[in-house]
Amino acid sequence: MARIGTDILVSGGGVAGLTAAAAFSAAGYSVICVDPQPPVTSAEAEGADLRSTAILQPSIPLLQAAGLWPRLAPHAAPLQVMRIIDAGGVEPVPRVVKDFDAADISDQPFGWNLPNWLLRREMVAHLRSERRVDFRPGVATVGVLTRESEALVTLSDGTRISARLLVAADGRGSPVREALGIGVRTRRYGQKALAFTVTHPVPHQNVSTEIHRSGGPFTLVPLPDFQGKPASAIVWMERGEEALRLRALPVPEFEAAMNARSCGILGPLALNSQVNVWPIISQVADRMAGERTALMAEAAHVMPPIGAQGLNMSLADLRVLLQLAADHKADLGNAGMLDAYHRRRHWEVQARIAGIDVLNRASMAGEPAWRDLRAKLLDAMYGSAPVRRTLMRAGLGVR
Repeated sequence: MARIGTDILVSGGGVAGLTAAAAFSAAGYSVICVDPQPPVTSAEAEGADLRSTAILQPSIPLLQAAGLWPRLAPHAAPLQVMRIIDAGGVEPVPRVVKDFDAADISDQPFGWNLPNWLLRREMVAHLRSERRVDFRPGVATVGVLTRESEALVTLSDGTRISARLLVAADGRGSPVREALGIGVRTRRYGQKALAFTVTHPVPHQNVSTEIHRSGGPFTLVPLPDFQGKPASAIVWMERGEEALRLRALPVPEFEAAMNARSCGILGPLALNSQVNVWPIISQVADRMAGERTALMAEAAHVMPPIGAQGLNMSLADLRVLLQLAADHKADLGNAGMLDAYHRRRHWEVQARIAGIDVLNRASMAGEPAWRDLRAKLLDAMYGSAPVRRTLMRAGLGVR
């Protein structure tokens, strides 16, 4: 079978991989995008990703240039306020409540929130209309051989591809990364995250809320109304055994537990979906590039779901790749381009994951003395307006 030539092969059809395919196509490159699993594009379907993603301000221009934002914007809920609640006292009730308002640093919300399954649905629909993209769901990357001039890739259906640039967006267990022999450093927290959606009687008013007690944050993120009722996506991080115990509860008991953990801030929460469980780790690849290959998204970095950093760091990877591709259009994917990509992204990735690690460990605190210290630090940070604004800008990834 003859090899198929393309500018870029994107290995991985998650949200990051689909965005990369759309963005490189919009920039004028030919793209093949493959993923071993057909995308799940309905909340009710088996295997649906019920997590939600906040797309922060700096990521919007990239999505606009890729032609994706017009499809996504009608489904997005704005995130105007990030509310932090410490409920680490004797009783699970709010004792410190602090609001970080986007109006203090911008005339725009911090970002916009969308369910992950819906992101995939809209992105797949967009790719089907792109003549430069050949999207192949249900097809995996099974062989990678690189040389100075190209990446030679074999797919699970026997197709052989020659690509000027191979983009690995194939997840935390990245087969492409392993094929290139790039190692990773992994930190395990003994936590799992429960992801699900709820409806509630009290409007969320575009406020994303993190409630800290022990085990990890309980985060409520605004969604558009569901059947006329206010709705939110929840990520509930807990110690692994406790998370599994909670998921196994009958629905009435699970709802009682989540209402106690939510401190009742939005009134009685009603479960509105299945409950998914995700392991919580931090992971950083030793390098973000190899010969003719760039690692991005979870192939390069994984972190706990705190501060809406995950996908936005992946889109920051893509933003740098697009800039460097434009600078090296005549020899896309050459060693100079990929070395520059590694240098520009690896240090920032490590620094941001270190910061998230500190926040996660603080949120896990179970001893009363450590919980009291966490509350005092939150109070102190919020009390200084310059520190508060600096933290908000840092969270957005802007200076």
